[in-house]
Amino acid sequence: MGLKTFVGGVHPYDGKELSKDVAIKEVLPKGDMVYPVSQHIGAPANPIVAVGDNVLKGQMIAEAGGFVSSPIYSSVSGKVKAIENRRVATGDMVKCIVIENDGNFIETGFETVDDVTKLSKEEIIEKVKNAGVVGMGGAGFPTHVKLSPKEPDKIEYIIVNGAECEPYLTSDYRRMLENPEELIGGLKIILQLFDNAKGIIGIEDNKPDCIEKLTQLTSGESRIEVCPLKTKYPQGGERQLIFAATGRAINSKMLPADAGCIVDNVETIIAIYNAVKNGLPVMKRISTVTGDAVKNPSNFLYSIGTSYQELIDAAGGFKSQPEKIISGGPMMGFAMFSLDIPTTKTSSSILCFTKDEVTQFEPLACINCGRCVEACPEQLIPSRLAKFATNGLMSEFEKWHGLECIECGSCTFACPSRRQVAQPIKTMKKLTLAEKRKQASKK
Repeated sequence: MGLKTFVGGVHPYDGKELSKDVAIKEVLPKGDMVYPVSQHIGAPANPIVAVGDNVLKGQMIAEAGGFVSSPIYSSVSGKVKAIENRRVATGDMVKCIVIENDGNFIETGFETVDDVTKLSKEEIIEKVKNAGVVGMGGAGFPTHVKLSPKEPDKIEYIIVNGAECEPYLTSDYRRMLENPEELIGGLKIILQLFDNAKGIIGIEDNKPDCIEKLTQLTSGESRIEVCPLKTKYPQGGERQLIFAATGRAINSKMLPADAGCIVDNVETIIAIYNAVKNGLPVMKRISTVTGDAVKNPSNFLYSIGTSYQELIDAAGGFKSQPEKIISGGPMMGFAMFSLDIPTTKTSSSILCFTKDEVTQFEPLACINCGRCVEACPEQLIPSRLAKFATNGLMSEFEKWHGLECIECGSCTFACPSRRQVAQPIKTMKKLTLAEKRKQASKK
């Protein structure tokens, strides 16, 4: 039987050899720490500290602004220097809490649990909520909301997204190799919440050592199995992963819970383990610093709020000046023009390249070859959607299922004419959804 996968997708050069064999190393921050209050989907967190306040490592500095929101914790000890707008990786200006790091890392107390199996479901969800756990693969959806579906008895699968299909990223790979017990422990905690669920750890087959290690460690677990997946982008997309692992399909109007599934990233599940077992709020995460412009590509355990510049410095700096810097993966990440940007809960990597390959090519006319259609994991017609978007044809865009686009960029990658197919589609999606919200507010 072949490896499990989905229809469509592409095979970009993965670049993982640069950092995959580099063990995780902790980096302690040196400069000021900057904490955006919007590090998640939903309402921004509300600052509960004031300029001049002294804070401890692990102290809450911003509380959740609603049910779909998440608190923010200081990852250092020091003094609140400012509460002001700062630029983040997406280019937006966001309210941030700036803390002058005293370098002492004096901690507040953390409440550990000897036996997590004795905790009630409500206690587990409350601990996850209070710890500020969000989807750390990039989406940033508050995890306590995801773990609180309307009908928990109908959840049949807890899927661990260990695909890490974005090129160059190796932080989840290193986590699975170096912290597999914490990953399995976190999955077991989630399974305590859902009596009828089975755990599936989905891993692409370009990580055979992870598959072997986790298969061995879960051999005696009746409710957990490791699912080898075909190496193909975007295998780690939520819809694609669900289809590959369970054969169930969802669309933009559905949640994974509607298909009886909950999907969490490797880093998120380890954060759940640390929150419930060790009482630790989200203060740290793993990030890959890589690319051909980086002197020593690495995987760092860093304190959230650290600037990207400090991570580059920890990797030895640049061996040559980069033309392109990306926060996240090359397929779905954000190009940056400055390194004076704070890391957040969803900062999984920073990529630095000596050449900006995209700008080297002049886009040509569409030749109607259909390669974007073959590549699209949602079986859309990207070239047509891009045409509708470019011409502002919103109704036609929606009629041809433009809102089903997952913004993976496979269409742009596959285009022989080097056309930026995905970009106008992404823009039109935002405009269409904004118009829908506007119309809904008038009713």
